[in-house]
Amino acid sequence: MGSIVNGISLTQGMLKPYGSTFLIFSDYMRPAVRLSALGHLQSLWVWTHDSVGVGEDGPTHQPVEHHMALRAIPNLWYVRPGDANETAMAWRIALEREGGPVALALSRQKLPTLDRNEVAPAEDALRGAYTLWQSGDGLPDVILLATGSELWVAYEAAQTMDANVRVVSMPCWELFAEQPRDYRDTVIPPDVRARLSVEAGISHGWERWIGDAGASVAIDRFGASAPGDEVLRNLGFTPENVATRAAALLERVA
Repeated sequence: MGSIVNGISLTQGMLKPYGSTFLIFSDYMRPAVRLSALGHLQSLWVWTHDSVGVGEDGPTHQPVEHHMALRAIPNLWYVRPGDANETAMAWRIALEREGGPVALALSRQKLPTLDRNEVAPAEDALRGAYTLWQSGDGLPDVILLATGSELWVAYEAAQTMDANVRVVSMPCWELFAEQPRDYRDTVIPPDVRARLSVEAGISHGWERWIGDAGASVAIDRFGASAPGDEVLRNLGFTPENVATRAAALLERVA
């Protein structure tokens, strides 16, 4: 059965309404987004400029708490892809979901497209999170968990470390949480306590995945007015800083 909204026939599987703007303005949209989740509507929310990488517009336009605020809405799948191929998978997730809305959080800045001959297939993102790359065999010494525009930072950091490092891409927490326990434990082994999250947003909420021994490269403050790359660099989102933080964590937890 289809329904009629504003004179448009919404036939299941044929049409998905969408809205799009900067992520910072999701604050104003929250009632509509919440109602789409409450009503199990197949809405698609597309937000861009999803971090302090926005740059010179400054703290008023730089989202920091928004990733977690939107993840807090029940039945909303919040997808933050890390490169062009993951973005294609995010779009597929949005088109295929029938039980509720999907939100895409996309960057302003240009991101490298990861060589899928060197890392896992982007299709693995359809499970919400997956092992992108690992430097050695068996259980890793430390796990770097990253989303969105910070994924390449974690990947480059891992390649410089003198340890068995796993990089986990987590574009959609909600979808990952729906996977069988054995799959989740394969991606994030419970026995590996050294886990470092890397996301340009507040650290609150990451304890769900990093556990009580983990740490976060995060932004527990408002941003700053400067070129986006400079803001990210000064707030620690560089491969060098992530590698340093991961090594310190590994030493502390070991």
